[in-house]
Amino acid sequence: MAGRATPRDDRDLRESVRFYLLDHQTYLGMAIDVALLALNLAFVGIFVVETYSVSDRTQSLLWQAEVAITGVFLVEYVLRLYGARDRTAEASNPYTVVDLLSILPTLVVLLSPIPSVAADIGFLRVFRVVRVLRFYRFTKDEEFFFGTVEVGTLRAMKLLLTVLVVFFTAAGLFYAAENRANPAIATFGDAFYFTVVALSTVGFGDVVPVTRLGKWVTVSAILAGIILIPWQASRIVRAWTSTEKVDVTCPNCGLSAHDPDASHCKACGHVIYQEYEGDG
Repeated sequence: MAGRATPRDDRDLRESVRFYLLDHQTYLGMAIDVALLALNLAFVGIFVVETYSVSDRTQSLLWQAEVAITGVFLVEYVLRLYGARDRTAEASNPYTVVDLLSILPTLVVLLSPIPSVAADIGFLRVFRVVRVLRFYRFTKDEEFFFGTVEVGTLRAMKLLLTVLVVFFTAAGLFYAAENRANPAIATFGDAFYFTVVALSTVGFGDVVPVTRLGKWVTVSAILAGIILIPWQASRIVRAWTSTEKVDVTCPNCGLSAHDPDASHCKACGHVIYQEYEGDG
């Protein structure tokens, strides 16, 4: 019948939704990327600003902005599941889990019919800070809304992002754990200062965790920094060093990765053959 959607129409719509959520080249795809990037920055920015003393009017405006942005992210979350070819895989995707985890506390506070329940779980809004992990979605490949970057540049961006994510997430969780019990942690800036000092192993000692949860957050952050940052850095170093070698294996000793102009194996001296461009 006329006006009734067919399965083919539904598939076409799902493919269109999926395409534009992943696209970096069309004007609509770039607009979606820019808008989501700006909203992510605003979302975590609201969390930071709320840790400082602001007027009641500003607090109300921040809450309204948080609700509005949460609504946009909820629509995006639903559209990603709708357009996914495998919805189970999409729902269990780490990026998608982060998307849901970051907005769920705000939704529960907003929709809870019991004010006391909303007040009890309001502190969970600190999990908005994990939204910074969402920026990794923008570094999945070399294509960006402003063009294409080199692989080496992309790896360097991921390393910088990893450092910022570890510091920012740890600072947010440390603030939530220590704010009410530790007079030295009055704002997000205080928590960020402690996190940078702790993770850089400087340890001035002017700020220390006083709660058990704060201590565990600190330990977890240090372990994450020790594991993730060197791991990302090693990938960059391997990529830079591997580009200076040619993947040719010596038939005598089995050594691989020789210099581009090498005619003999540097380990055993056996003659090797490889093609390379000469000067003439």
